[in-house]
Amino acid sequence: MLKIDELKVRYGGIEAVKGISFEVPEGAIVTLIGANGAGKSTTLRTIAGLVKPAEGRIHFQAEDITGLSPDKIVSKGLTLVPEGRHVFPDLTVLENLKIGAYLRNDREAMASDLKWVYELFPRLKERSWQAAGTLSGGEQQMLAVGRALMSRPKLIMMDEPSLGLAPIVVKGIFDIIKEINHLGVTVLLIEQNANMALKIADVGYVLETGKVTLTGSGKELLANEDVKRAYLGK
Repeated sequence: MLKIDELKVRYGGIEAVKGISFEVPEGAIVTLIGANGAGKSTTLRTIAGLVKPAEGRIHFQAEDITGLSPDKIVSKGLTLVPEGRHVFPDLTVLENLKIGAYLRNDREAMASDLKWVYELFPRLKERSWQAAGTLSGGEQQMLAVGRALMSRPKLIMMDEPSLGLAPIVVKGIFDIIKEINHLGVTVLLIEQNANMALKIADVGYVLETGKVTLTGSGKELLANEDVKRAYLGK
């Protein structure tokens, strides 16, 4: 579904991503794990069109989307939930959700999708008229995911969805990721909590200093001694 070939990204003279290649199969949950500075977020931002690659190609559903603008990429069915949530704090929950559908004009389907998002996140429905900036961290993360879903993505990318959240809230976020995937949305996930990410992942890739150094199923990587030492604290 998503194919990355020899992707290189440079910031000034620094090569942040050094020719990585990986695939995200349709219907799967795929996770990228690695230390801070490994190039994970840069990779997602490049796929989303927020950063221009120096070299390499990005194909989504067999179409070359390398270098397309972010709005064009969203319109193809590929969306990003950014690290740090980035909700619009002065707008209501409902207004934030509607912004996620800004490229759409199918009003009936949008209303149906809004209902679906509220079913996934009942807390958002309860707080639909509340300013997003007054929500808790966990609620803001729910809102960021809900906003992304309003674009009706085929593939949703999530950058550190559990960052700064309490363990009980993290479990709820991961349950939602599994539910979204179960409903037919492919997921590409970056997550500091490698243990949780690999437990739900069909496929995992380990990034180290801008390169893919290891790949396997979530279960295989969880059992890998090098991964355990480096990322699972064992």
